[in-house]
Amino acid sequence: MKMKLRNVFLALGVCVLASCSKESVENTTIVEAKNAIEVENELLDVVNDHRVSLGYNTLEFSSVAYDYANKHNDYMISKGSLSHDDFSSRASNIASEVDAESVAENVAKDYDSAIETFENWLASSNHKKTMEGDFTHTAVSVKKNTTGAYYFTQLFFKK
Repeated sequence: MKMKLRNVFLALGVCVLASCSKESVENTTIVEAKNAIEVENELLDVVNDHRVSLGYNTLEFSSVAYDYANKHNDYMISKGSLSHDDFSSRASNIASEVDAESVAENVAKDYDSAIETFENWLASSNHKKTMEGDFTHTAVSVKKNTTGAYYFTQLFFKK
């Protein structure tokens, strides 16, 4: 339990909190990118290729993590900014649903491709540490807002 909490707090330390907004998710039009699934799959592949190049395990896709990543993208789009708001709740829910030891997330917005997102995460020591962390599963959600800006949420966990 101590390790779970330490990892949750470590992941929270990676977070950059954005300002709050009163706009609700229900009032936001969320536009699914025509190629969002392709971008999601490419980002998963790029992260796994990077991990393999370093001798780490590939991460298995998790539908549970994908559901939470999608909901978080919806939330960030409704706010119009990046956030790790309610990460503790997401992490606890994922941990209890899949019996995970640790959970972390990376978020991004306004990048135009999976490669650009990956390269910026790789250039950030905290995001890089998450991508290269001791995890077994992942999922990434990519969505566009009404102006065409991409939002990315990638969740990681270890079983």
